[in-house]
Amino acid sequence: MDHQPFFKRGPSALARLAFFGLLSVALMAVDARFNQLEPLRQLVGLALHPLQQIANSPLALSRRAGEFFVTQNQLASENTRLKQQQLTTSLQVQRNQSLQAENAYLRRLLASREKSGDSAIAVEIMSDGRDPFSRRIIVDKGSSRHILPGQAVIDDTGLVGQVTRVQVLSSEVTLITDKGQAVPVEVVRNGLHAIAFGHGRDNMLELAFMATNMDIQNGDKLVTSGIDGTYPRGVPVATVTRIERNAGDPFAKIICTPSAGVGRYRHLLVVSAPSPMPQTAPASSGGKQ
Repeated sequence: MDHQPFFKRGPSALARLAFFGLLSVALMAVDARFNQLEPLRQLVGLALHPLQQIANSPLALSRRAGEFFVTQNQLASENTRLKQQQLTTSLQVQRNQSLQAENAYLRRLLASREKSGDSAIAVEIMSDGRDPFSRRIIVDKGSSRHILPGQAVIDDTGLVGQVTRVQVLSSEVTLITDKGQAVPVEVVRNGLHAIAFGHGRDNMLELAFMATNMDIQNGDKLVTSGIDGTYPRGVPVATVTRIERNAGDPFAKIICTPSAGVGRYRHLLVVSAPSPMPQTAPASSGGKQ
């Protein structure tokens, strides 16, 4: 007795392979000949596109992450390079400005030297003095360059101080603001003579022993009078900035701001007061006895 199979079996595998192979060849021939399957191909590609995107997303994400970090590193390196370039450029600009200012100062100092004559000697500040309670500086020339004690020291704007100690290769200059310095001055406006003393601590000058009724005003310019034979006449010294007159005090308190200063540039001039012209004895007019 024959048993029937529970499920009906279809065509054999070889028959199915032959059928689908012939169908594929026919479809390819029709598509190549008449291009009738292009809409179907587009529809299948559209349906498979999301699946392709999902399949490619890990690779695309890793590529974008790599590009992001590479771009960040490049931007950080470029930013660092630009900052260094900016600092270098800023430093060069500052140096150029400093050199221009120093060149302008040296030109003015050269003009002051020409006015002072051949006796003016250019010096450079080496350091401040060792005593913190005095206003003194050390310059780079001494007796080997004919620097002498007592010579005046000026810059392009006025009187700086006086040479007080000389060595072979250096000299000590006491500033006019030192407490022990006194400079004979003259008021430019009216020719009034006075003595300017250094304050010492606040880099100011004071006109001492000036009566309260003296004709002196704020803003008056003071220059060296030259009566002491140490400082050349007419060198700017200071400007009157404050006057205090008290009824019970016979002398006024007059504070002045120096015209020159050593905090701006390093170069100064050492000058000597002009020597007085020798006086010749008058010729006798007596005749023969």
